[in-house]
Amino acid sequence: MFLFDYTIILLIPAIILTVYAQAKISGAYGRYSKMRSSSGATGADVARALLNENGLYDVQVEQVAGNLTDHYDPRTHVVRLSSGVYNSTSIAALAVAAHETGHAVQHADSYVPLKLRSAFVPVASFGSQAGPILILLGIFLQPVSFLLNIGIYVFAFAVLFQIVTLPVEYNASNRALAFLGDSGIIKDAEEMTGAKKMLSAAALTYVAAALTAILTLLRFVLIAQGRDD
Repeated sequence: MFLFDYTIILLIPAIILTVYAQAKISGAYGRYSKMRSSSGATGADVARALLNENGLYDVQVEQVAGNLTDHYDPRTHVVRLSSGVYNSTSIAALAVAAHETGHAVQHADSYVPLKLRSAFVPVASFGSQAGPILILLGIFLQPVSFLLNIGIYVFAFAVLFQIVTLPVEYNASNRALAFLGDSGIIKDAEEMTGAKKMLSAAALTYVAAALTAILTLLRFVLIAQGRDD
């Protein structure tokens, strides 16, 4: 039990980074949602232009309810943008729209990390939900202690998903920034700096999620080793 309590310390760096990342993205979005693009393009305009540039005329751009609910749905080939992004001409909106559309371009290009992440979705979802439950049962119920190790292996799939997500998100951001600059939608240096800061802050949230998953898995492994000892 002492080892179980002690391993909580492992999560402190992840907690600190998560809080910092959330503050960073909130601050960046709050600031750059107020900075209007000199081009006058909306998030929807950016998404459509990026899709057309890559010949993805069959991919639709739709408005979806919610705040920062923007995403690309590979099953229906639709880029969905929240109201605050779809109709907005802010730098934050253009960056988010271009980033999410970048995933559609990745899909069309058969970008390998994206294909890996998509393949991991079912097992990662199962691992993130069932893994901790199996681990807790293995810790507290001696007759089924073997579930601890099974839970660790299952949870590892969720960790792999978070790791594979990193190159996918960074690549989408790089594609977004390249398009915004090359297309002339963002011409001003200050606006481009804002777009970069916006996407960097968003990327940091994925780094925090990956670190949390890795350290949580390490904690479970140490718990298992402590029980074996």
